[in-house]
Amino acid sequence: MSLEDKRIIVMATDGFEDSEFNEPFQRLQTEQASVTIVSTNESVITGKDGTTYDVDIHVSEVDAEDYDALVLPGGVANPDKLRTDEDAVRIVREFFEQHKPVSAICHAPWMLIEADVLDGRTITSWPSLRTDVENAGAIWVDKEVVVDEGLTTSRNPDDLPAFCDKMVEEILEGKHAEQTA
Repeated sequence: MSLEDKRIIVMATDGFEDSEFNEPFQRLQTEQASVTIVSTNESVITGKDGTTYDVDIHVSEVDAEDYDALVLPGGVANPDKLRTDEDAVRIVREFFEQHKPVSAICHAPWMLIEADVLDGRTITSWPSLRTDVENAGAIWVDKEVVVDEGLTTSRNPDDLPAFCDKMVEEILEGKHAEQTA
């Protein structure tokens, strides 16, 4: 099975962790998904190591109803900037309200915390987010990949192979009734 009929958002801004954007993005393209880069930036985003991508659509113009899944790359600066943008947070919340798969790696769970969608969930993240995750009502575990009803999380770039596999699996499964805000 491929993702050829799936429309996926990868949401990021300047300072994303290059590998955490590149590998999921490339995997989605390999799986024939239609991938849309969404950002608070107007035209280009730059990773912390210099990788650049053209922005397809500004966060203010996104309707989550038009997409099947959301991918949130990490890096410290990326989610820290995104979580201050009301539209970026709205998008995350809408994906949960619509029961759609969401994948977040490394520091990206800051977006999940800001969107207030973690209560009662089990996730993983970069270890320094543990207290933030637990304060948001989630159970934090130290595993390479955790899947909780359509929410896929991983800790760091070393986890990318497992993260990408589970990301694709959850997107193929589609909506999850328990994936709620």
